[in-house]
Amino acid sequence: MRRQDFYYDLPDELIARQPAAERSGSRLLRLEGETGAMQHGQFPDLLHWLNAGDLLVFNNTRVIPARVYGQKPSGGKVEILVERVLDSHRVLAHTRASRSPKVGSQILLEDDTAVTVSARQEALFELEFPADKPALQVLEAIGHMPLPPYIDREDDLGDRERYQTVYSDPGKAGAVAAPTAGLHFDEPLLEQLRLKGVEMAFVTLHVGAGTFQPVRVDNITEHHMHSEIMELDATVCEQVQRTKARGGRVVAVGTTSVRCLETASQSGEIRPYQGETNIFIYPSYQYRIVDALVTNFHLPESTLLMLVSAFAGYRYAMAAYDEAVAERYRFFSYGDAMFITRNPNATTEEIGLER
Repeated sequence: MRRQDFYYDLPDELIARQPAAERSGSRLLRLEGETGAMQHGQFPDLLHWLNAGDLLVFNNTRVIPARVYGQKPSGGKVEILVERVLDSHRVLAHTRASRSPKVGSQILLEDDTAVTVSARQEALFELEFPADKPALQVLEAIGHMPLPPYIDREDDLGDRERYQTVYSDPGKAGAVAAPTAGLHFDEPLLEQLRLKGVEMAFVTLHVGAGTFQPVRVDNITEHHMHSEIMELDATVCEQVQRTKARGGRVVAVGTTSVRCLETASQSGEIRPYQGETNIFIYPSYQYRIVDALVTNFHLPESTLLMLVSAFAGYRYAMAAYDEAVAERYRFFSYGDAMFITRNPNATTEEIGLER
């Protein structure tokens, strides 16, 4: 299975660099996993495509303003992108400077906060904040929203709101990329879904910058998947079990929710899980929990497109992407979305044949 099998040609103008005027104002492409049939709609059509008794599973992580700027004692400029919050005063971060900072040195941030470079872990630096200045407090005050690299513009105040789901939990701050499928949900739509009898569950996965790392090997089975912190509790397990028992569908909102649900069910049944996950889902993977998926359109040759192909079936997934390009959907984090039902035959499909 080759990385190149997941390539598609995307015109640059179809990359969404700004969000839609309204959260639920995006388009929605429905893909039937069993048949490959497609239907074009608007995101609020999801209300009609879900049934009472279905369970929507959201990722309630909160994106932190993870990009800050500072300078070394020499005066050299440093750009810092926080990858992970370790505790109230320590973070792991990427740095960009003419020379890497040295362990033991300090970096002076724009608000004069002096952070200490306390350790190095491969490409990442452990930074320690002063006792009177918790890391998240400083980031909220001076940080910039960590827009993905393909949104090639500076962040603005609007991104503080729009690159954040309406249901993000302030107590679950720690993501450095948004769980973007959730950006389409606004409060009126959520209320309509509740009134219809659609249930809701919340998991947490702190999305890291690794989500944007390209697959560099030709044979995708050799790819080393990045690791992220997740939590799925007993309440979610019970909700999933009740949904399955009554014949409802477990609908993951975004690939991060998929990774949480499937990580927690590797034993064969879903169980509470808290810790690291580096699950890599690609064609031939047998889904255990997820019946349907709401997701944005993903980068060519990305692990997320591979996950979608494992769910919808390779040929159906790639055909849907070709259709979306032809119909000029908007792509990536601020773009349009798909609603996909699982293809029960996806695990036996051959990959890379002429599509």
